[in-house]
Amino acid sequence: MKLVERYIFYRALKISGAALLVALAMAWTTQILARVNIVTDSGQTAGTFLELATLLLPTVIPVVMPFAIIIGISQTLSAMNQDSELAVIAASGSSRGTILKPMLLLAALASVLSFTVDNWVEPMARQRTRVLVANAHADLLSSVIQEGTFRKVQEGLFVQVAERLPDGRLGGIFVADSRKKDVDLYYYAKQGEVQQRGDQQFLFMIDGEVHRKTPGGDVSVVRFASYAFDLSEFVPKGKTVQIWPKDRTLGYLLDPDPNDAYLQWSPPFFYAELHRRFSEWSYSLVFALLALAAAGDARSHRQARIHPMVTAIAVALLVRWEGYFVANKAETVTAFVPFIYAVPFLNALFACYLITTGKLLELPASWSDRLARFLEAFRGRVRALRWRGTRDPLERGSG
Repeated sequence: MKLVERYIFYRALKISGAALLVALAMAWTTQILARVNIVTDSGQTAGTFLELATLLLPTVIPVVMPFAIIIGISQTLSAMNQDSELAVIAASGSSRGTILKPMLLLAALASVLSFTVDNWVEPMARQRTRVLVANAHADLLSSVIQEGTFRKVQEGLFVQVAERLPDGRLGGIFVADSRKKDVDLYYYAKQGEVQQRGDQQFLFMIDGEVHRKTPGGDVSVVRFASYAFDLSEFVPKGKTVQIWPKDRTLGYLLDPDPNDAYLQWSPPFFYAELHRRFSEWSYSLVFALLALAAAGDARSHRQARIHPMVTAIAVALLVRWEGYFVANKAETVTAFVPFIYAVPFLNALFACYLITTGKLLELPASWSDRLARFLEAFRGRVRALRWRGTRDPLERGSG
C-alpha cells in the first residue's frame, strides 16, 4: 500500500478496534449478568465464573464486529473530510481506490476473523458453556440449598441456609424433616458444608442440635459436633448436554450425524444454521461499503443533514434486521434460504452502485430532519444537565 493508504488503514483500524472493545464490553457485560445467577446459586468457584465469562466472548464477536467496522470507517472518513484531508487527496489526482483499498482491506480482515470465530471458536465455546451450565444445574447447592430461602425438597422436607460464607461453607442451617409418620425432626447448625463421597453428596452440619418431637408433644434435644445429612436422592442426576446446531462446528454441519436429533426433528432448522454461517461473515464487508457510500465523498460532511456515521449505522441496523428476519424464517420455511444470501448481496450491490455513481447514502429528507431535531433536542438536554451539575451548591439551594 502507498503511504497515504497505510495512513488511512491504521487510522480506521484504531477507531474500529476501540469501537470493538467498547461494544464487546457492553455486550459481554449484558450476557454475563444474565448468567451470573447460574454461578452464584450453585456455589461455583471464581475460576468457574471466569471461565464462563471468557467463553461468552466468542459468541459476541461476530455480532458486534460489523458495527465496529462501520463506526471505524465512517468516523475516520468524516474526520478526514472535516479536516479537508479528503479534498486534498482528491485534488492531488488520487483515484477513489486510495480510500477504498485500505477500508475494504480492513473489512476483509474483519470478515476472515468473523468467519473463523463463528465457525470454529464460538461452537467450541458454546459446547463448553453448556457443559458448565449443566453441571451447575445438577449441583446440590442450586437444586436443594438456596441462600436465604425456605426450599421444599420434597413433601415433608424443608431446608434453609441463612448465608453462604466466603470460604464456601454454609452458615445458619435449618432442616425440617417430617417425612416419618408421627415423628418431626428439626436440625439446627451454626455452620456446615457440602461434601462429595463417591456418588453421594452429604450436607455436613457442624455445631448444632436436633429436636425430635413425638405425637405426644414430648421433645428431645440432642447436641452434636457434626452431623451428616444425606441429600443425594434429591439432587437431579446429570442430564445429557443438548448440543444445538448453532453449537456445532462447520465441519459437523457439512457432514452431520444422520441420527442427530435436530436433523431428524427439523432438517430446515438444522440447515438454516449452515446457511447462516456461510453468510454471516459478509456483513463486515457490507457495512464497510455502506460506510463508504455515506462518508467516502469529500462533499458528504457539508451536504448531509446529519452526521454520515449516524446515517450509515441507521441503514446498517435495517440491513441487520433483514438478515435476522430471513434467517429465522428459514428455520421453518426452506423458501427463505436464498434470502439469507440475498440480503447481504443486494445491499452490497446497492452500496457499490452509490459509490461508483458518486451518490451519497442518505436517509429520506423527512427522516433526516426528524432525526436531526431529535439529536439536537437530546444535545440540549445533555447541556442543560451538565450546566445544572456545574452550578454552585449555594446557588442551587437559593434557586
